[in-house]
Amino acid sequence: MPLTLAFGLLVAAAIGAGCRGFFQNPTLNSMTIQPPSPSVQVGSAYSYQLQAWGTYSDNSRSQIKSGVVWSTSDPTTVSIDQNSGAITGEGEGGTATITAAAQGLTATATATAFLGTVSGFEVCQGTFSSTSCPNPAWTVSDTSGGTQTFNAQATYNGSQVDLTTQATWTPSTSAITCTTTASPASCQFTTGVVTAGTPETIVVTYGTSYSFTVDVTVTQ
Repeated sequence: MPLTLAFGLLVAAAIGAGCRGFFQNPTLNSMTIQPPSPSVQVGSAYSYQLQAWGTYSDNSRSQIKSGVVWSTSDPTTVSIDQNSGAITGEGEGGTATITAAAQGLTATATATAFLGTVSGFEVCQGTFSSTSCPNPAWTVSDTSGGTQTFNAQATYNGSQVDLTTQATWTPSTSAITCTTTASPASCQFTTGVVTAGTPETIVVTYGTSYSFTVDVTVTQ
């Protein structure tokens, strides 16, 4: 082999090695779980598949299909396959935090497990009871305000279940705020926001099929 040809081959090889060393694969900068707020029916024969998506150093975004470890904060409510990210509703439903971990990064999502078929969905004053449901109407004074506790319940598989923390509570006015992280829910009325005599409501929904309205009477 001529000396000039051998030298040319060595130079080409060195340039190729240098280019491969310079152009490195993009690194993972952040990740998210899709969807961020999944819902899954308890007792369903089908699990719900979550996905981990990553944003890389070159601003590209793609699904992370391997090397992801999945976990749940409450497997008795929402269980998960740690390898595939498939979730299943458990027990009487509720919410759990789902975590995906990959390449030293983590992402979280809030998963909800709901009961597919319930009956007699209603809202009651006071604490959850399996024997009685007091009148859910609320009379409150616009001059002094006040607080009232409520719980949401229904019948599932022949037994009454407490759905207070799983339901969505939507007051008709900013004067009413409801804290629903525990049962019973605590609803507070703030004075000076609405006019006495104006009818107000708290609409409580569960899933996509169940709704109950609490009537709120505001007095002077």
